[in-house]
Amino acid sequence: MQFLDDSLLPENQDKLVITVAPYGPEWMPEDYPEDIPVTMDEHVQKAIDCYNAGATVLHLHVREEDGKGSKRLSKFNELLGLLKQAVPDMILQVGGSISFSPEGEGEEAKWLSDDTRHMLAELKPTPEQVTVAVNTTQMNIMDLMSEAEFGKTSLADPATYHAYREMVVPAGPEWVEEHLRRLQSNGVQPHFQLTKMSDLETLERLVRRGHYTGPLNLTWVGIGGGFDGPNPNNFMEFIRRAPDGSTVTLESVMRNVLPINTVAIALGMHVRCGIEDTLYGPDGNFMSSVAQVEQLVRISRELGREVASAEEARAIYRIGVQYQGVDETLARLGMAPNRRPNERAVPLRMAG
Repeated sequence: MQFLDDSLLPENQDKLVITVAPYGPEWMPEDYPEDIPVTMDEHVQKAIDCYNAGATVLHLHVREEDGKGSKRLSKFNELLGLLKQAVPDMILQVGGSISFSPEGEGEEAKWLSDDTRHMLAELKPTPEQVTVAVNTTQMNIMDLMSEAEFGKTSLADPATYHAYREMVVPAGPEWVEEHLRRLQSNGVQPHFQLTKMSDLETLERLVRRGHYTGPLNLTWVGIGGGFDGPNPNNFMEFIRRAPDGSTVTLESVMRNVLPINTVAIALGMHVRCGIEDTLYGPDGNFMSSVAQVEQLVRISRELGREVASAEEARAIYRIGVQYQGVDETLARLGMAPNRRPNERAVPLRMAG
């Protein structure tokens, strides 16, 4: 991405898109009973409250009545149907790359099979986005959590701790290519959750080879444990290398969430918050998903940057847009064209 002399002035930045992840599938309800929804009505009300607070993208998972993360697509369909009625303007983003929750206490975390994960392209009603990982990666979500943060939660159980510490995101080349084909065929926009620079480079190859022809909405996920850590050099390099026509959301974990999001707001990037990322505010006390959204709205307004409405967020993310072929995709994303036969030097972006 290019930064000009006036790029930090809020009037020259896109309005802020706030993604909220309020369902926190890694936690059990007793970890934070005041803010972890269990019933379907509670799921819906949480979405309404987050939307009213200023969030325009809802990253969703579903919980069973016993409090455990659901692996049933029927539950996702049920929630999507209710949300389409309750928050019709909100961008619904299904967390689709991995099933985060262990099947039960003391069991090893289990992930959905490739065929079952492809069924996320068949969700009805259709969500606006499904998150997509690129490249199989270790996802040790415990890496940056201190014992003070997880010690009084269900993650302190030795078997659960082990399961989440050893978790892996399966996203090999064949699966990614097929998943992108299915999502695009069904009008679902992938939102790419990338863990480090090699993921961004792989995604560029997918675009250049025609496996993806649409807007690039990217989230840099800086949670350590096989992903980048919350080092400013990591996310600044990611932003620098992201295509000019893409959007970048910054995501981190626990008490790194607020500083990362504050930097994102100042740089003109977008933000993600909610109890899936952190149970805590900067003082180490519990902080609800709604309160986290409200905090980011206040910070953005203090910096003079407006918060996007749902309609504006859809325009920024180019929801419903797909491009015709590789050449148009590269041009729309502000990327250099592919090299033509016998062409030397760097292919240049040329007007007209």
